[in-house]
Amino acid sequence: MNETRRDRDSEGRAHNARPRDGLGRPLPYGAPGVERQPEGVERTAGETVGEAQRLLDAGMPFHAHEVFEDAWKAGPEAERELWRGLAQLAVGLTHAARGNATGGARLLRRGAAALEAYGAGEAHGMGLGELTGWARDLAARVERTGAGPVDAAAEAPRLRAEQP
Repeated sequence: MNETRRDRDSEGRAHNARPRDGLGRPLPYGAPGVERQPEGVERTAGETVGEAQRLLDAGMPFHAHEVFEDAWKAGPEAERELWRGLAQLAVGLTHAARGNATGGARLLRRGAAALEAYGAGEAHGMGLGELTGWARDLAARVERTGAGPVDAAAEAPRLRAEQP
């Protein structure tokens, strides 16, 4: 009989303690993996953007998405769509790097649409129009027949024109 190991908290909610690679794919138990981002961290907007950029530059967009997700869930109501859109861009890049062109393009476009709805200006030093353009361009490229997986670090967007 195959035993399936499920990580649960005291209330029965699933927790995924399996190690993961740099693109967030689960690895076998006991395998060395990339340390996951802690969940529920409250950061300032500047800290969120800085940490997400560090992770994107390291080729870890899945982990950047978790940083954006914290801001989406804990941030001000007026900014939730902004952070959700950025999380979708990071997940889209994750899928594109894993070779999932359809899912990658879909999430990149969904994130771009969320940023467009937020506005074309600037938010927390990020040029939303530039990020939207980056996402739409990458979505078109990954959909091309035979495009294959992208290099997550090489394709990572610059969230701010000037990094602190």
